[in-house]
Amino acid sequence: MFDKFENLCGDRLYGDDSSIKGGFANIKDKNFLVIGNDKGKDIDSRVKNNFGMAKPEGYRKAQRLFKIASKFNLPIVSFIDTPGAFPGVEAEDRGQSEAIASSIRKSIDVRSPIFSFVIGEGGSGGAVALGMGNKVVMLEHSIYSVISPEGCASILWRSINHSEKAAENLKLTAQDLLELEVIDEIIKEPLGGAHRNTNETCEHIKECLLRICQDFEGKSSEEIIAHRESKYLNIGKKFLEN
Repeated sequence: MFDKFENLCGDRLYGDDSSIKGGFANIKDKNFLVIGNDKGKDIDSRVKNNFGMAKPEGYRKAQRLFKIASKFNLPIVSFIDTPGAFPGVEAEDRGQSEAIASSIRKSIDVRSPIFSFVIGEGGSGGAVALGMGNKVVMLEHSIYSVISPEGCASILWRSINHSEKAAENLKLTAQDLLELEVIDEIIKEPLGGAHRNTNETCEHIKECLLRICQDFEGKSSEEIIAHRESKYLNIGKKFLEN
């Protein structure tokens, strides 16, 4: 999708988390800072990347990259595909909840536009930490939710047998979230799903990215931040008015 990508590692506080990748990228003469979840492609890489569940150092690496993007006025492109942040004891010991909350807060103040793409699973706060975009776009068959249907069913009905009912009530599909104005656009997937033709999917994402970039050309940093703040403060407002 990008012509070139230069990976940046480490949070400069504890270590590097390979489940979140990030760095400089470009498409022709347009430069970006890219951040995204990496679940891995085979068993070895999936174990290494913790199945896409980031630890605190992953979110603090994201915060470091937000700061770089602001400094050099680089648009941020985030790719979200995670079941959620890692819930293990070691992650809690290192301040998982603080890391997620700080990522959300600091992304709001980024002085360049943020474009977030949900390309698979968008699970819980672990996804929101990378998803505070001026524009949020989902692939047609991706999901974005505060909790998995199985987790929701286990809490509310004490049984995963109610997962289908939970999924309906969570409104986690791209179509539901577009109607709720949580997201801004849906990218149609190839027949059989995005994984059937990754090249075509990447081209669709690339076309969408270059198009929505134009909406923010010429806008000041203050206008970009105000747009982002307004977007999230007004989610659900129309339903309260009705």
